[in-house]
Amino acid sequence: MSIASLRRSARATVSGLPGGFWWLWLSTLVNRTGAFVLTFLSLYLTQELGHSAWFAGLVVALHGLGGVAGSPLGGMLTDRWGRRPTMVTMHLAAAGCTLLLAFVTSAWGVALVVLLMGVAMQGVRPSINATIADLVPAHEVRRAYALNYWALNLGFAIAAIGGGAAIVLGYRTLFVVDAAATALCALIVFLRLPETRPEAKKDHTTGEPVAEAKVSVLTVLRDAPFRTLVALNLLVCLVFTAPWIGLPLTMTGEGLDPSAYGVVIAVNGIVIVGFQLLVNKVTDKRSPVMLLTVSSLLFAVGTGATALAGSSVAFAATVVVWTIGEMVHVPTNAAATARLAPEHARGRYQGVMGMSWAVAGFVAPILAGWVVDGPGPDVLWIACAVIGAVAALGYQTRLRSALADAEEDVPAPVPVPTPAPVPATPTVPATPTALAEEPAPASLAKAPAPPAAAADTVSSS
Repeated sequence: MSIASLRRSARATVSGLPGGFWWLWLSTLVNRTGAFVLTFLSLYLTQELGHSAWFAGLVVALHGLGGVAGSPLGGMLTDRWGRRPTMVTMHLAAAGCTLLLAFVTSAWGVALVVLLMGVAMQGVRPSINATIADLVPAHEVRRAYALNYWALNLGFAIAAIGGGAAIVLGYRTLFVVDAAATALCALIVFLRLPETRPEAKKDHTTGEPVAEAKVSVLTVLRDAPFRTLVALNLLVCLVFTAPWIGLPLTMTGEGLDPSAYGVVIAVNGIVIVGFQLLVNKVTDKRSPVMLLTVSSLLFAVGTGATALAGSSVAFAATVVVWTIGEMVHVPTNAAATARLAPEHARGRYQGVMGMSWAVAGFVAPILAGWVVDGPGPDVLWIACAVIGAVAALGYQTRLRSALADAEEDVPAPVPVPTPAPVPATPTVPATPTALAEEPAPASLAKAPAPPAAAADTVSSS
């Protein structure tokens, strides 16, 4: 493949999205570029404050527990209050918690701040995902989620490298920089991103707003296809989260140096940053059920093969396999959520889906540590393979019709008709009146108008 063709492919991958999306993309990149707290929190607690490894693990788990509460809260505020104010508030709350962490030293003070940080950091995600669904045409939503996920990982990679180099400045300095980056992210959203929450539908005869059906978390969970999607995503998230705890323990048990884990897990970020755009191109326009099934099988194979690995190279190869699954699964699952959600309840649907990620982030580390200490690491990886295979089977048997129906409901892009050539010597010259009375092509007459929010975003940027 030539350089020119690669450039054309990259241009096609990032083209055609509204300006508002790119401001949101930039805010994600800025936020994650300064994300030092989660990267260095355990080291800060053990090396700087002198707490035990057990307490450090508990604090990290509290961050996940905060996310369990923050995700549905953020979803509710996204639908009731609006996307933009929810994003700004949650970003500023996260920045405040990060800044406090640089000065609070008591054990339970740190635990409380990290818990609240988890609420704020997870609470912003439903508003981000709902905004993407509002801004981007339905047939481009999966590509938009993939690009935003690429920005998240690119920023995280920069933070890990930059934070490691700047650690000589001290953990507290990194936390202050993290707070400043998050505040800058909130400022970008406040200044450049308009509100995208869909307006209430109006009665065609009276012009009065039509009251939408009230939606709560319980209402969302009564949606059978979406409930199945959440349950299957929880299974995948458990498999995805397990290596972050089980892999270093397994590698140490094989006699490898602890530093080898840092090199192996870095493969995850390198693959995502280097190949996410290529994966987007390959998977574009594919069936969501097929993509979710394949990604689950990649998780199953990648984690299951860890039981057979015995060298750093072999462990790195397993990471490559399940990382490809991650690159396929995350944007596809977010797009499937957006397709199943009613317009007026996008925030709540994304909030419930985010809760499955938070629950896995809280439960999986505890279970993985217990299994490795008890039955052994091989049992953990075999269990991950089985769970991934069950999830793949579930996508094929339980969601094929639901997601196929959602796919059919997505309006295809309307082709612009090519104007007919004008005869050199027309018999009857076309007058403006005649042109005005000529009926529009059927494809344009039936085409839905573009969302007002997306149009406003393009013009404002």
